[in-house]
Amino acid sequence: MILGDTCTRKCGFCSVGKGLPRPVDPEEPAHIAEAVKMLGLKHAVITSVTRDDLPDGGAGQFAKVIGLLRGEFPKLAVEVLTPDFGGSEKSLRTVITAGPHIFNHNVETVPRLYQSVRPQALYERSIAVLRMAKEMDGTVFTKSGLMVGLGEKEDEVLSVMRDLREAGCSILTIGQYLRPMKENLEVSEYVRPEVFERYAEAAREYGFLSVASSSFVRSSYNAGEIYEKISAG
Repeated sequence: MILGDTCTRKCGFCSVGKGLPRPVDPEEPAHIAEAVKMLGLKHAVITSVTRDDLPDGGAGQFAKVIGLLRGEFPKLAVEVLTPDFGGSEKSLRTVITAGPHIFNHNVETVPRLYQSVRPQALYERSIAVLRMAKEMDGTVFTKSGLMVGLGEKEDEVLSVMRDLREAGCSILTIGQYLRPMKENLEVSEYVRPEVFERYAEAAREYGFLSVASSSFVRSSYNAGEIYEKISAG
């Protein structure tokens, strides 16, 4: 995770610290590259807190990390999981131009629940970010994720899938929401395995190249294996 450990938003599902973040660390890209080398990674997932305090939302730092990793490790697959950058086309282009192999932005939940789950975000904006990313570079794989168990209905989840496919999204993760702290939203439902299976089947029917749908799936679930499979055609 880059851009510090303090988020400028207050999502109901997340336990990351909120408040005024520290200045961006100019040495951070080098530290990330050092960690990738030390761990011998073949696939790196770079994510961040949301930085609404920065003019570019942190896009420049993402680009520096991507550029350094791609330059130093030509065989490394670089996946980014970004915030929405306030919907800024300029910021998004900065990230996409840097050349990530996978661009991930999670919609997290269905539109009806945004006010409680993602009060400072907009569903339409998140869909637009994914659409723009694919339009900017048709070779990048776009990805998104959903949490279930927050009070959504099955037909709402299916509707989100259709919106994602219409936006060109080709990789989907669906997992059970688990309450990280008592201050966070309560779990509305522990979704049954057969429901996750129905979601996976529907996603395949809608044309997603890859779908991971089960209780413990998270955004980076089997990320390397998924990229290796879909990039091989």
